[in-house]
Amino acid sequence: MADGRVAGLLDPGRIVLDGRAADKTEAVRQAGDLLIAAGAVDAGYVTSMLEREESISTYMGEGVAIPHGTNAGRASVHRDALTVTRYPAGVDWGNGRAEVVIGIAAVGDGHLPVLAALAQVLVDPEKAAQLRAVASVEQVLALLTADIED
Repeated sequence: MADGRVAGLLDPGRIVLDGRAADKTEAVRQAGDLLIAAGAVDAGYVTSMLEREESISTYMGEGVAIPHGTNAGRASVHRDALTVTRYPAGVDWGNGRAEVVIGIAAVGDGHLPVLAALAQVLVDPEKAAQLRAVASVEQVLALLTADIED
């Protein structure tokens, strides 16, 4: 079960199951807009996320991309937060097709337990397929917090 800190990072209001984006730039902007709406970052962070994507792809494999800002972009982060958007039609990421995009804003390291859980999902093709096929916010939360103890 997830602790309160993790639950705050994965607020259900920042989980979108039916995303649509023409390309990875639009998908990164959408992740950033969710972070802005949550009060976690200001607009400068979204610019930083796009700069990161220009320098190195955040596509991780298994249909998952994890856009996040540059180190310089941390000045635009007010608090740690994550977003999850599932794109049923997928988004061409250049070096793969992303069906799940997880936006990250981090001041500290509070997001690391969720990233560790995500790594466990990505190394298990069956769990990765489950993440790509989620039909509810609860399923997203269960997959990304399954191995995190109180």
